[in-house]
Amino acid sequence: MVATGTLTFNGSGQLITPATDLTGLTVSNLADGAAPINFAWNLFSPNGGGVVTQVAGPSSTSATQQDGYASGSLLSFTIGSDGVIQGIFSNGQTSPLGQIALASFSNEQGLIRNGSNEFLSSLASGAANVGAPGTGGRGTLSGGALEQANVDIATQFAQLIVTERDYQANAKAVTTFDEVTQTAINLKQ
Repeated sequence: MVATGTLTFNGSGQLITPATDLTGLTVSNLADGAAPINFAWNLFSPNGGGVVTQVAGPSSTSATQQDGYASGSLLSFTIGSDGVIQGIFSNGQTSPLGQIALASFSNEQGLIRNGSNEFLSSLASGAANVGAPGTGGRGTLSGGALEQANVDIATQFAQLIVTERDYQANAKAVTTFDEVTQTAINLKQ
């Protein structure tokens, strides 16, 4: 329950109390931990006439008006060069969901390599200067793009050499087996 109250009408069916629109209504404790909803109930039109009346007759809706959007589910998102993540919803609305921050360092060569293209700050690198992309000398982002070089080339090259040596050793074993088999066949003849 949001709130309770009484509407009072005069003999002509016009609203007497409350004398103003109801504002500051809050619905809390929503399912799944959703944020509370704040809204107002407009009981009076801009010219001061009541939009809620009481008459001796069956209840009916004479007019409806919506000043919000229907609920929507997140369909997809985009990331702008400024790091803003825009959500695109099933009700046709687009809304910012958050922003990605970037960090810059006074001495990038002083970062400590932590493996898999991950680095840690150190005394030599200086403190991280975190902020929005495209500001303070930080780069920008490209949503949906794949970095061209996202591997440690030295490690990959070393693994390539080891794999090549393994292949050569296996190929030599097959060649040796083939020669032994051919010799055995030649002895039989």
